[in-house]
Amino acid sequence: MSLFVVPEDGGSYYALTTAGSVALVVVIVLLILLISLLTGKKDKKISINQLAFSSMALALAFVLSNLRIVKLPWGGSATLCSMLFVTLIGYWYGPRVGIAAGLAYGILQFIQGGGSYILDLLQACLDYFVAFAALGASGFFYKSKNGLIKGYIFAILLRGAFHSLGGYLYWMDYIPEGFPTPLIAVYPIVYNYAYILLEGVITLVIISLPPVSKALTRVKSMATS
Repeated sequence: MSLFVVPEDGGSYYALTTAGSVALVVVIVLLILLISLLTGKKDKKISINQLAFSSMALALAFVLSNLRIVKLPWGGSATLCSMLFVTLIGYWYGPRVGIAAGLAYGILQFIQGGGSYILDLLQACLDYFVAFAALGASGFFYKSKNGLIKGYIFAILLRGAFHSLGGYLYWMDYIPEGFPTPLIAVYPIVYNYAYILLEGVITLVIISLPPVSKALTRVKSMATS
Protein backbone atom coordinates (compact mmCIF):
# COMPACT_ATOMS: atom_id res chain seq x y z
CA MET A 1 0.00 0.00 0.00
CA SER A 2 1.44 3.33 -1.07
CA LEU A 3 2.35 5.94 1.52
CA PHE A 4 3.16 8.64 -0.99
CA VAL A 5 1.09 11.57 -2.14
CA VAL A 6 -1.23 11.00 -5.06
CA PRO A 7 -2.94 13.55 -7.33
CA GLU A 8 -6.62 14.25 -6.76
CA ASP A 9 -9.25 16.20 -8.69
CA GLY A 10 -7.38 15.99 -11.95
CA GLY A 11 -4.13 17.00 -10.34
CA SER A 12 -5.37 20.32 -8.97
CA TYR A 13 -3.75 19.60 -5.62
CA TYR A 14 -2.08 16.76 -3.76
CA ALA A 15 -3.07 14.70 -0.76
CA LEU A 16 -1.61 11.75 1.10
CA THR A 17 -3.09 8.32 0.74
CA THR A 18 -4.96 7.01 3.77
CA ALA A 19 -2.09 4.71 4.68
CA GLY A 20 0.40 7.53 4.24
CA SER A 21 -1.62 9.82 6.46
CA VAL A 22 -1.87 7.26 9.26
CA ALA A 23 1.87 6.73 9.07
CA LEU A 24 2.49 10.47 9.02
CA VAL A 25 0.38 11.18 12.10
CA VAL A 26 2.36 8.61 14.05
CA VAL A 27 5.63 10.19 12.92
CA ILE A 28 4.46 13.74 13.71
CA VAL A 29 3.19 12.96 17.19
CA LEU A 30 6.28 10.94 17.98
CA LEU A 31 8.52 13.80 16.90
CA ILE A 32 6.60 16.44 18.84
CA LEU A 33 6.28 14.38 21.97
CA LEU A 34 9.85 13.08 21.70
CA ILE A 35 11.09 16.67 21.81
CA SER A 36 9.14 17.12 25.03
CA LEU A 37 10.53 13.84 26.33
CA LEU A 38 14.11 14.95 25.72
CA THR A 39 13.83 18.59 26.76
CA GLY A 40 11.22 18.62 29.52
CA LYS A 41 11.97 18.79 33.21
CA LYS A 42 12.50 15.47 34.91
CA ASP A 43 9.10 15.44 36.57
CA LYS A 44 7.32 16.59 33.40
CA LYS A 45 8.88 14.40 30.73
CA ILE A 46 6.60 12.35 28.53
CA SER A 47 6.98 8.60 28.91
CA ILE A 48 7.26 5.98 26.18
CA ASN A 49 3.83 4.71 27.26
CA GLN A 50 2.36 8.16 26.62
CA LEU A 51 4.03 8.31 23.23
CA ALA A 52 2.62 4.93 22.25
CA PHE A 53 -0.95 5.56 23.41
CA SER A 54 -0.98 9.07 21.96
CA SER A 55 0.18 7.80 18.58
CA MET A 56 -2.46 5.06 18.53
CA ALA A 57 -5.20 7.48 19.54
CA LEU A 58 -4.28 9.97 16.82
CA ALA A 59 -4.07 7.24 14.20
CA LEU A 60 -7.59 6.12 15.16
CA ALA A 61 -8.78 9.73 15.08
CA PHE A 62 -7.49 10.14 11.55
CA VAL A 63 -9.08 6.92 10.31
CA LEU A 64 -12.44 7.90 11.85
CA SER A 65 -12.16 11.42 10.40
CA ASN A 66 -12.63 9.84 7.00
CA LEU A 67 -15.92 8.23 8.08
CA ARG A 68 -18.04 11.33 7.52
CA ILE A 69 -21.68 11.45 8.58
CA VAL A 70 -22.15 14.96 7.16
CA LYS A 71 -19.72 16.96 5.00
CA LEU A 72 -20.19 20.71 4.50
CA PRO A 73 -19.24 22.47 1.25
CA TRP A 74 -16.62 24.91 2.63
CA GLY A 75 -14.86 22.47 4.92
CA GLY A 76 -15.85 20.76 8.15
CA SER A 77 -17.69 17.52 8.68
CA ALA A 78 -19.37 15.47 11.36
CA THR A 79 -17.43 12.24 11.65
CA LEU A 80 -17.74 9.01 13.58
CA CYS A 81 -16.27 10.16 16.91
CA SER A 82 -12.89 11.25 15.54
CA MET A 83 -12.63 14.22 17.94
CA LEU A 84 -13.04 11.85 20.87
CA PHE A 85 -9.71 10.15 20.25
CA VAL A 86 -7.86 13.47 20.21
CA THR A 87 -9.54 14.63 23.42
CA LEU A 88 -8.76 11.29 25.06
CA ILE A 89 -5.07 12.16 25.04
CA GLY A 90 -5.68 15.27 27.12
CA TYR A 91 -8.00 13.29 29.38
CA TRP A 92 -5.25 10.73 29.95
CA TYR A 93 -2.22 12.99 30.34
CA GLY A 94 -3.32 16.58 30.91
CA PRO A 95 -3.29 19.72 28.77
CA ARG A 96 0.42 19.86 27.92
CA VAL A 97 0.47 16.50 26.18
CA GLY A 98 -3.10 16.91 24.91
CA ILE A 99 -2.47 20.23 23.17
CA ALA A 100 0.79 18.97 21.64
CA ALA A 101 -1.06 15.95 20.28
CA GLY A 102 -3.91 18.11 19.02
CA LEU A 103 -1.39 20.29 17.19
CA ALA A 104 0.10 17.19 15.59
CA TYR A 105 -3.36 16.15 14.47
CA GLY A 106 -4.00 19.62 13.05
CA ILE A 107 -0.78 19.42 11.03
CA LEU A 108 -1.93 16.11 9.61
CA GLN A 109 -5.35 17.51 8.70
CA PHE A 110 -3.66 20.49 7.04
CA ILE A 111 -1.43 18.24 4.94
CA GLN A 112 -4.27 15.86 4.10
CA GLY A 113 -6.47 18.79 3.04
CA GLY A 114 -4.07 19.48 0.18
CA GLY A 115 -4.71 23.23 0.27
CA SER A 116 -8.34 22.90 -0.78
CA TYR A 117 -9.60 25.16 2.03
CA ILE A 118 -6.63 27.49 2.54
CA LEU A 119 -6.97 31.25 1.99
CA ASP A 120 -3.91 32.56 3.83
CA LEU A 121 -1.55 31.73 6.69
CA LEU A 122 -3.63 33.13 9.55
CA GLN A 123 -6.76 31.39 8.32
CA ALA A 124 -4.84 28.12 8.03
CA CYS A 125 -3.54 28.54 11.58
CA LEU A 126 -7.02 29.19 12.98
CA ASP A 127 -8.78 26.41 11.08
CA TYR A 128 -6.11 23.75 11.41
CA PHE A 129 -3.31 24.28 13.92
CA VAL A 130 -5.05 26.27 16.65
CA ALA A 131 -8.52 24.74 16.29
CA PHE A 132 -7.33 21.14 16.46
CA ALA A 133 -4.77 21.90 19.18
CA ALA A 134 -7.76 23.16 21.19
CA LEU A 135 -9.07 19.60 21.34
CA GLY A 136 -6.20 18.88 23.73
CA ALA A 137 -7.69 21.40 26.15
CA SER A 138 -9.76 18.48 27.42
CA GLY A 139 -6.70 17.93 29.59
CA PHE A 140 -7.68 20.78 31.89
CA PHE A 141 -10.33 18.41 33.28
CA TYR A 142 -8.21 15.26 33.47
CA LYS A 143 -8.33 15.21 37.29
CA SER A 144 -12.00 16.19 37.53
CA LYS A 145 -14.95 13.95 38.27
CA ASN A 146 -16.55 13.02 34.94
CA GLY A 147 -13.47 14.60 33.40
CA LEU A 148 -13.88 12.97 30.00
CA ILE A 149 -17.35 14.38 29.42
CA LYS A 150 -16.46 17.82 30.81
CA GLY A 151 -13.19 17.93 28.89
CA TYR A 152 -14.77 16.71 25.66
CA ILE A 153 -17.53 19.31 25.75
CA PHE A 154 -15.10 22.11 26.60
CA ALA A 155 -12.63 21.06 23.90
CA ILE A 156 -15.10 20.80 21.03
CA LEU A 157 -16.72 24.11 21.97
CA LEU A 158 -13.29 25.73 22.00
CA ARG A 159 -12.46 24.20 18.62
CA GLY A 160 -15.71 25.63 17.26
CA ALA A 161 -14.84 29.07 18.63
CA PHE A 162 -11.58 29.18 16.67
CA HIS A 163 -13.28 27.98 13.50
CA SER A 164 -15.97 30.62 13.99
CA LEU A 165 -13.35 33.33 14.45
CA GLY A 166 -11.77 32.25 11.19
CA GLY A 167 -15.22 32.33 9.64
CA TYR A 168 -15.78 35.96 10.62
CA LEU A 169 -12.36 36.96 9.34
CA TYR A 170 -12.30 35.01 6.07
CA TRP A 171 -15.49 33.20 5.11
CA MET A 172 -18.30 35.78 5.26
CA ASP A 173 -18.14 36.21 1.46
CA TYR A 174 -19.10 32.55 1.07
CA ILE A 175 -22.52 32.77 2.69
CA PRO A 176 -24.85 30.66 0.51
CA GLU A 177 -27.71 32.26 -1.34
CA GLY A 178 -30.98 31.93 0.49
CA PHE A 179 -29.36 31.85 3.92
CA PRO A 180 -31.85 33.53 6.33
CA THR A 181 -31.04 37.23 6.51
CA PRO A 182 -31.55 37.50 10.31
CA LEU A 183 -28.92 34.80 10.81
CA ILE A 184 -26.20 36.26 8.57
CA ALA A 185 -24.48 37.88 11.56
CA VAL A 186 -24.07 34.47 13.20
CA TYR A 187 -23.35 32.52 10.02
CA PRO A 188 -19.85 31.34 11.05
CA ILE A 189 -21.17 30.16 14.41
CA VAL A 190 -24.13 28.33 12.85
CA TYR A 191 -21.95 26.80 10.13
CA ASN A 192 -19.19 25.50 12.37
CA TYR A 193 -21.19 24.40 15.39
CA ALA A 194 -23.70 22.60 13.17
CA TYR A 195 -21.29 19.77 12.39
CA ILE A 196 -19.27 19.98 15.61
CA LEU A 197 -22.31 19.70 17.86
CA LEU A 198 -23.84 16.96 15.72
CA GLU A 199 -20.73 14.85 16.15
CA GLY A 200 -20.53 15.88 19.80
CA VAL A 201 -24.05 14.71 20.61
CA ILE A 202 -23.49 11.38 18.85
CA THR A 203 -20.21 10.88 20.70
CA LEU A 204 -21.63 11.77 24.11
CA VAL A 205 -24.46 9.29 23.62
CA ILE A 206 -21.99 6.56 22.68
CA ILE A 207 -19.53 7.14 25.53
CA SER A 208 -22.40 7.31 28.04
CA LEU A 209 -23.34 3.72 27.26
CA PRO A 210 -22.21 1.57 30.22
CA PRO A 211 -20.09 -0.91 28.18
CA VAL A 212 -18.31 1.94 26.38
CA SER A 213 -17.81 3.91 29.59
CA LYS A 214 -16.27 0.88 31.30
CA ALA A 215 -14.03 0.19 28.31
CA LEU A 216 -12.78 3.79 28.29
CA THR A 217 -12.04 3.56 32.01
CA ARG A 218 -9.97 0.41 31.43
CA VAL A 219 -8.11 2.04 28.55
CA LYS A 220 -7.26 5.06 30.71
CA SER A 221 -5.92 2.75 33.38
CA MET A 222 -3.68 1.08 30.79
CA ALA A 223 -2.61 4.40 29.26
CA THR A 224 -1.62 5.91 32.60
CA SER A 225 -0.09 2.86 34.24
